[in-house]
Amino acid sequence: MNAAKVLAVTVLAGSVSIGLALFGERWLDVGDNATEPSRRSPQQGMLDSLPDLRLPTLEGREMSSSTWAGKVLVLNFWATWCPPCLREIPLLDEWQQTYANQGLQVVGIAIDRAEEIAAFLEDNAVSYPILIGTRDSVDLSRELGNRTGGLPFTVGFDPLGRRIFSHTGEVDVDLLETEVKPLLLGAD
Repeated sequence: MNAAKVLAVTVLAGSVSIGLALFGERWLDVGDNATEPSRRSPQQGMLDSLPDLRLPTLEGREMSSSTWAGKVLVLNFWATWCPPCLREIPLLDEWQQTYANQGLQVVGIAIDRAEEIAAFLEDNAVSYPILIGTRDSVDLSRELGNRTGGLPFTVGFDPLGRRIFSHTGEVDVDLLETEVKPLLLGAD
């Protein structure tokens, strides 16, 4: 084997090892924040209740998670550049319109620039609040169960603020029927 091939194999093996180590740390959540006991559920290594969340709307008004106390809350982390995020928005909007009177509140947390969010919503209005996410919002999504850091990410809370589910990827009717609908007032 010539020296160039040995060097290429060595660099490739080193790169793979480093990549696996970084991915493993992220996947297993053994980073610096993994042992923060005051904010994590001891059994699951993540938040198990609705945190005090304060984020701005597009109009600049700050909204707090306490606004939705006593409701079944579905937080949906999304972005305008994420095709699965955009595909699930009509379903979430339909559920908000259909079940708002039964105690459901959907809230979108857009991980994007305000200009992009405003442009998207101009053509795709929704009936639920859209908040502008920050870097802390991405960290919060991880603490709520988004182990991969991917979008879309949806997490649900019961009327007492207890986390009932978390889901990375596109939401579908089956998930909402199984996890959310049983908690709504007057649900079949």
